Amino acid sequence: MVSAEPLVRPKPPAWRRLEELAHGPLPTILAHVAGGGGPRFELDGLFFELSRLGIPEPVWQALDELARATGVAEFRDRMARGEVVNPSEGRAATHMALRAPDGRAGLGPMAQVADWLRSGRFDHVLHLGIGGSALGPALLIDALGRDGDGPEVRVVANVDGEAFHRACHGCRPQRTAVIVVSKTFTTVETRLNLRSALAWLAAGGVEDPMGQVVAVTAAAERAVEAGVQSLRILEFAPSVGGRFSLWSAVGLPFAVRCGMAAFTALLDGAAAMDRHFLTTPWQRNVPMRAAAADLWFAAILGRPTRAVFAYDERLRWLVPYLQQLEMESNGKGVASDGARLAWPTAPVTWGGTGTDAQHAVFQLLHQGTHQDPVEFVAVAQPGHPLAPEHHRQLLANCLAQGAALAAGRGFAEALAASGGDPAVAAQRVLPGNRPSATILIDRLAPDRLGALLAFYEARTVSLAAMLGVNPFDQWGVELGKELAAALGRGEDLTDPVTQALQDFIRRAQAKAA
Repeated sequence: MVSAEPLVRPKPPAWRRLEELAHGPLPTILAHVAGGGGPRFELDGLFFELSRLGIPEPVWQALDELARATGVAEFRDRMARGEVVNPSEGRAATHMALRAPDGRAGLGPMAQVADWLRSGRFDHVLHLGIGGSALGPALLIDALGRDGDGPEVRVVANVDGEAFHRACHGCRPQRTAVIVVSKTFTTVETRLNLRSALAWLAAGGVEDPMGQVVAVTAAAERAVEAGVQSLRILEFAPSVGGRFSLWSAVGLPFAVRCGMAAFTALLDGAAAMDRHFLTTPWQRNVPMRAAAADLWFAAILGRPTRAVFAYDERLRWLVPYLQQLEMESNGKGVASDGARLAWPTAPVTWGGTGTDAQHAVFQLLHQGTHQDPVEFVAVAQPGHPLAPEHHRQLLANCLAQGAALAAGRGFAEALAASGGDPAVAAQRVLPGNRPSATILIDRLAPDRLGALLAFYEARTVSLAAMLGVNPFDQWGVELGKELAAALGRGEDLTDPVTQALQDFIRRAQAKAA
């Protein structure tokens, strides 16, 4: 007889050892750093400084034991060999194969389409997609596309017509191509935006709107049924998940804007990080160590968020990209074998862009009751021609925030700065001992960005293995889609809250009619 409740996965001994360490005395971050700190790593132009996380060596050793007990390296190797690691969908996860030097045979058709779009016929390209079909390309274009010599690419993800309307502003239909990306070619938002794009092209005098459309999909037959010309359909494998797909033809917008050489360099950087991830023992394996730190804070210490701040305007899309990568992958409460988990899983990823965020959320980070870890990402070399003072101030703020989070400010110092007023001094005390990590990049180039994003992917997969979840499915989004489809067909839901909301919408729309 099948139980109505799923089994609960027990905690392995290494997990219980971590809980014991969490309840024992832990050194302060300043004491940890003074004692030698670490770990820190330099790898292919990226510098990872994890000392201020304040994780002492006994904790790292217990995390190593947990990684061994949960089979992180084995999971990684099975993924690299193309074995099934997504059991709920019966699939492999082959995104790493796309950037391996011996796995790029499929780039020829992508290069041909990119050359056609870069031939001078088009001034703009509208890229239609959502989720991983949009976030990865948006990040690449925003980070590296300013100096590209191809057509300007504008990404449209939201089904809100305002998003499409804004993207089309200043574009001429005769000189605008459309890239539509949908793994299944059934995504409601993307298909609706495609219909709007075709109508916009037709209204602008384009006789054959589909002649200006390129489709990127794992379901080529559906793209053909929709009217896309077969020679302008680029396929990727169903085993490539959307949030891991920018290495496939989903990255076409970047190749269109910056050229195939830049796209190849992106793959080269990711492949270099993959080699490190696949061949380096745990003690020196940067993604695995970062994943272990994520587990320590979120699942053991009960600090449920991780704030990421990119101190470079070119990386302003990094946080939205990471939110999908990390939370859609590891935001699960059930193990890959169906057992219910008795521990927290992925942290909530949030953040922003420095120095803007300093004037918005850093008050909470320094003096609030939360003590969740913070991650800073910065680039040593500027990407603009303005006075060097701009970049000096940017990096100074980045480094100062990490130092201030760790050191804080004591009452005596605050009292001296407050003219001896104890009430004011109490408000100027900063507790300190707040964890942070810093990732520095020597320069923002395609290979460096490729390495950084591959690092985050490997970190996400490693954390999934330690937690016991499947990082390659996303069943949690399906129910909302199903209900939205019913509402979109004009059906009413039975719950009174939704009915009240629908009634208000109908009254408001009736007034405008």
